[in-house]
Amino acid sequence: MVFDYKQYDGLGLAELIQKKEVNPEEVLEMAVQEIEKKNPALNAVIHKIYDFKDSRNSTGIFAGVPTLIKNISQETKGHPMSAGSKALAEYKANHDSEFVRQIKNTGVSIIGITNVPEFALMGITEPALYGPTRNPWNTEYTPGGSSGGSAAAVASGMVPFAGANDGGGSIRIPGAFCGLFGIKPTRGRTPVGPVRGRGWQGASVDHILSRTVRDSAAMLDQYQYDRANAFIAPAFDGSYLRVIETPITRPLRIAFTTQSPLGTSVDDECKQAVHKTVKLLESMGHSVEEKEAPVDGKRLAESYMMMYFAEVGSTLRELEGVVGRKVTFKDVEPTTWILRLLGKAVTAEEFLTSLKFWDEVAIQMETFHDEYDLYITPTTAYPPSKIGELDQTNFEKALIRVVGGLRLGGVLKKSGFVEEVANKSLMRTPFTQLANLTGQPAMTLPIHLTKEGLPCGVQVMARRGREDLLFQLAGELEGSENWINIKNNPTYK
Repeated sequence: MVFDYKQYDGLGLAELIQKKEVNPEEVLEMAVQEIEKKNPALNAVIHKIYDFKDSRNSTGIFAGVPTLIKNISQETKGHPMSAGSKALAEYKANHDSEFVRQIKNTGVSIIGITNVPEFALMGITEPALYGPTRNPWNTEYTPGGSSGGSAAAVASGMVPFAGANDGGGSIRIPGAFCGLFGIKPTRGRTPVGPVRGRGWQGASVDHILSRTVRDSAAMLDQYQYDRANAFIAPAFDGSYLRVIETPITRPLRIAFTTQSPLGTSVDDECKQAVHKTVKLLESMGHSVEEKEAPVDGKRLAESYMMMYFAEVGSTLRELEGVVGRKVTFKDVEPTTWILRLLGKAVTAEEFLTSLKFWDEVAIQMETFHDEYDLYITPTTAYPPSKIGELDQTNFEKALIRVVGGLRLGGVLKKSGFVEEVANKSLMRTPFTQLANLTGQPAMTLPIHLTKEGLPCGVQVMARRGREDLLFQLAGELEGSENWINIKNNPTYK
């Protein structure tokens, strides 16, 4: 059978294989061809695993479907897991992560590992170790981050879906920039073991980025209880895959805003994406009201950055055990080193107070969702930036070298640098962190293209445990004329 591999999503490919209309080796060969043809321009895949030996023996809902995993927290035994850092450039995983083990049980064939910024710390994917990943819609622009490699691979047609994780928007930001569907599930819904019980204090969860809503729903159905997980999500006894085919039978109460929680500017294109969605929802009979969530956005950003500082410090300490020596300024990117110094300057009292604030915000949002079923914002405050646009200035680089060499983390912290870092780091992506700190599910919908032809996403949040409602809405909107056709991007051809 001659068929166009890229026209099928994961479930579509699995159905063809199950019906024996194509064989698994043929599908894998087509995926490899797409990677070899497109990766030189996109730099999405940094390690290839072209091993077909198990392709005929797999079972599961995605039996024989090729996929890629992300270069952090998704360890595959015997293969690199550098987290985008030269300090781990030679490291190979000695076990499968529980996430990888469980997605393997769905029958997928993992054929490579995707690019990430160092330690997944940025909303762009431009690590010094591997170089930048580029956006399939326009290679002068970023695909976002930190799951930028996975997003570029899926949006270009290399694979129908790919592994991703989200600790502050790392599924939703690249999903928005590449015209994909991406959902960050409820905290505790997806596996994190076997050696971790939580990612980023529960802020980070693993899942996939996909071209279709149904692939994401079907994969979420497959995750099993992970005894290593420090958090357990509210139970859902149904099937997310069936949910997307179930119409919403009552008018929803929906709040929306286009105002940044930091009080910073929001690009008109991102506002248009939300207003376009609001009009569509109103035409479907839902009640939509402009109202901001009752959350102190600036304090939320500072709390998020506090976690960043502490997690980077902890990560580099663990890294010393892996490499068997002290980690130095030269082992990591300058920004990572500064974050570590700030982590060392954070007191236990400050860190615990910050975590308690997460719980306060979660309770505030639970109360908010007593009144509103859903909360809509832009996914990002700006469309994708150009490659290199967010690089540090020469002055900033010089300052980092001086501060890093003198270990002046405490001085930086007292100077107001934390607030400055929070604003500068998050002003382009201020909307996504809320769901990570509260543990709520949140999705990005590919609703809008800018005048420059770049995707711009809309974020929708729900109460903890209500992925089913998000999937229901996504299933209805996927058929609308506003939904971006991923096949229109030039690299997809």
